[in-house]
Amino acid sequence: MISAKGMSAGSAWSNLFAKLNGVWHEKSVWIYGFIVIMHWVEHLTQAYQIFIMGWARPDSRGFLGLYYPWLIKSEVLHWGYAVFMLAGLVALRPAFYGRARTWWNISLAIQTWHLFEHSLLQWQAISGSNFFGSAVPTSILQLWIPRVELHLIYNAIVFIPMIIAMYSHRYPPVSELQNHTPSCGCAAKAK
Repeated sequence: MISAKGMSAGSAWSNLFAKLNGVWHEKSVWIYGFIVIMHWVEHLTQAYQIFIMGWARPDSRGFLGLYYPWLIKSEVLHWGYAVFMLAGLVALRPAFYGRARTWWNISLAIQTWHLFEHSLLQWQAISGSNFFGSAVPTSILQLWIPRVELHLIYNAIVFIPMIIAMYSHRYPPVSELQNHTPSCGCAAKAK
């Protein structure tokens, strides 16, 4: 399909993808990281409400959940965020190289499993049929680890390699810079 400007939808996506991994990469990574940190704030607020304030788990909904309880109870929100996380990891991946790419790939692999778990939860919410004889939608690892703790673990094991990748990408070893021409300007200039 050709748009009014004469650019096909495919080439428009290719152009966007090239910019995300080129001139926009640094800003895109910062924006993506900020959104991930805001998500962390929600989970840490919920953990604080449960483990420090002593609130009952159903009443511990993080910061947004205090004002929009229906939103936090929605599986769509959690599934949508898991999709966003995976999409960001996939879309921003091409500009990462060397050690940074390895750490980014680790984060991507873990997030893929995390999305699978959220997809199971979403399916149960949509179908109204919970797995494992549970009264509520339940993921596989939730059989052994309570949901709040499981999501803290998932977010940590996706976040930690992602941050290591970002740091390694910003400050690559000289040997990696000598063997690779970056597609973006993220690497800090040597002083």
